[in-house]
Amino acid sequence: MKESQLGFSSSEELIHSLLKSSSSSTIDEALEILIRTSKTANGRADLASKHILPTVLQLCGSVSQFSNQHLLIPSLKLLRNLCAGEIVNQNYFIEQGGVRIISSILETWGPVSDLEYGVIRMGLQVLANVALAGNEQQRVIWDHFFPDGFVGLARIRRRETCDPLCMIIYTCCNGDSTLLAELCGDCSLSVVMEIVHTASEVGFREDWLKILLSRVCFEEFCFSPLFLKLCPNDAPKGDENVPSRNACFSLEQGFLLRILTEIVNERIGEISISGGVALSILGIFKRVLGVINFDSRASSGLPSGSVEIDVLGYALAILRDICAHGGCPGLMDDSQDAIDLLLSAGLLELLLCLLKDLEPPAIIRKAVSQSDYSQTTSEKPKLCPYKGFRRDIVAVIGNCLYQRKHAQDEIRQRNGIFLLLQQCVTDEENPFLREWGIWSIRNLLEGNEDNQKVVADLELQGSVDVPELAGLGLRVEVDQKTRRAKLVNVP
Repeated sequence: MKESQLGFSSSEELIHSLLKSSSSSTIDEALEILIRTSKTANGRADLASKHILPTVLQLCGSVSQFSNQHLLIPSLKLLRNLCAGEIVNQNYFIEQGGVRIISSILETWGPVSDLEYGVIRMGLQVLANVALAGNEQQRVIWDHFFPDGFVGLARIRRRETCDPLCMIIYTCCNGDSTLLAELCGDCSLSVVMEIVHTASEVGFREDWLKILLSRVCFEEFCFSPLFLKLCPNDAPKGDENVPSRNACFSLEQGFLLRILTEIVNERIGEISISGGVALSILGIFKRVLGVINFDSRASSGLPSGSVEIDVLGYALAILRDICAHGGCPGLMDDSQDAIDLLLSAGLLELLLCLLKDLEPPAIIRKAVSQSDYSQTTSEKPKLCPYKGFRRDIVAVIGNCLYQRKHAQDEIRQRNGIFLLLQQCVTDEENPFLREWGIWSIRNLLEGNEDNQKVVADLELQGSVDVPELAGLGLRVEVDQKTRRAKLVNVP
């Protein structure tokens, strides 16, 4: 093939090297053959011995500037394959100025068409493979792109580019505390902020976003500053622990909480949540309570279509799973601290008040006449803002009670035992409410004779039946003469 056919001024040696290595007659055919060869470890090693990577780098740098740009993606694909786990090629890439060449390509190809997005994605995949080689390669990539280059790439609102970008950033930071500190610096969190903006808008396919956010928010304790950065520009900056009718939340904040909810739930037993993060989540929960309208019956679960309701639900779900960590032996110390801080901050009191204010489950509403119910409260009862809200409250309470006598005692002291018994029922608006209710009562009674005595001495109130406790191997029987209840073992 003549140099003019490539559309750029290239040496005969470059062309000859590619054609000879692939035993082909055209550059297109050569790239296709070399891409297939580079898919295997043996193929990559063989091509490394032939010093193909410097030639491919020159090709990438050349075709990106001239007319025959259809060769760019296959050239980048070959470069990506060559750098997949082959240290010789990864070192060649750094030595031959590969980071500068890829950076030039990424800057030249502004995202307009699918082809250009493909070029950017492929370029990022090349960098991701090189970053896996080790600290030396990671440092070169980081120094070239951080922070402005990463911010610019994060602002490309495409999941195709967001996924490999998260991989690059996490891989560079994972083994280098200095780089991680730079990423989490107050001014530099803008990189992560832009990534969250993009992912909330276009979604993501791979787990690198979750891995990155888990590291930044939980292990580096940067949840609060990142959440604040995602706050709407016109939102008031009040005390996070005080409910406010002026509180305002962004779609990105709701998205961040949703992703963190998934992370915490998926990794129960693996990660611990610091007390500071736990209190921040509780503060968000308190603030959003001042915004929610509890007058409308829920039509769906989460996501609900309302940012505020989603923030409420996801914050509650994170609290549920934080409190579940106390039962994981490997995380006992850290998670115990977080749970104790939440309890000291009034978590149980807040949740019991919410539960009391909510309209009773449907099965109990049907058992109590409207006139009897109206005598118990002077205010209109609150309705669940999303399906599962009551269940999530009960779940948090139940997890807090697990082997914590002081929490068990607080429920009794706040007259919450009968309230929890009422949650051991099925409810269409709260799937699995009965199961969480039984779990809560089980934890409430375990090893606590005072609580067991209260339940055994319960009197029937009106026409409301005490919920059965068969899931605990217990049931409540009522003496027909004294009208008093007692706990008995199920045969």
